[in-house]
Amino acid sequence: MKRLIITLLALGLIGAQAESAVAQALDGTLKKIKSTGVIRIGHRESSAPFSFMSPEGKPVGYSIDLCERIARAVQAELKLANLKIQYVPVTVSNRMDLVASGAVDIECGSSTASLSRQERVDFTSLIFVDGGAYLVGRGSGIQGITDFAGKKIGVIPGTTTEPAVQEDLQRNGVTATIVPITDHDKGFLALQAGEIDAYASDRTILVGLLVRENAADKFGVTDQQFSYEPYALMLRRNDSAFRLVVNRALARVYRSGDIVPIYSKWFAVMGRPSGALLLMYRLFALPE
Repeated sequence: MKRLIITLLALGLIGAQAESAVAQALDGTLKKIKSTGVIRIGHRESSAPFSFMSPEGKPVGYSIDLCERIARAVQAELKLANLKIQYVPVTVSNRMDLVASGAVDIECGSSTASLSRQERVDFTSLIFVDGGAYLVGRGSGIQGITDFAGKKIGVIPGTTTEPAVQEDLQRNGVTATIVPITDHDKGFLALQAGEIDAYASDRTILVGLLVRENAADKFGVTDQQFSYEPYALMLRRNDSAFRLVVNRALARVYRSGDIVPIYSKWFAVMGRPSGALLLMYRLFALPE
């Protein structure tokens, strides 16, 4: 009996030491979340259907649903009884600064993963693939890039759309005026008011605007896409442990098929996922 007690005490000590070692090994974002019991999610307020405010004033959308899955995975990884989600609004102009500074732990919006942006932040596995297009009035006569000569095109500065539009115009020898817009809602309002002739953004965001505003009878999205926009979630650089937890959570969502109801919830109006998006889900359904 005495030997059994000693053995059990030794095992308990080893277990405690192992748990302590794991706790000490935590670093970066995971360590901060463990100590505070809070994960801070950066969200866009007008980037439907990825991240926007519901009528009740709550952040909702495709990216938000994925990030809530990620938050549960982080809670399980850190063995926390409770984990509070703190939502922090971000904009196109400040999102990378807030991620890099640690003001938010993960940015859940509609950010394109680009090589130049990786000089300042890291990205998770891809969560969506899209392409740039133009939102125009149905009576405008605009069908493609050659119809924009002398027209005004609204674009949000600092997005990947901005240089893509400029390249599209230059490639086709078209001269048009680029009008800076602060967010998607203001872009739609400017188009409605006739202040611009087209609003340029990612196709899915433009469709989301039409659906939300019930304006498909007055406005439409051009068929031609002028860019490739691979979306991912932004994280701080050189935080591999946190990135691994996030990518594992995304891979589980893709492998299990849980992505199907999430996609359907936010993109039902667009029908089935595109071939490129289905391939993306398969490519990032990484095995353990």
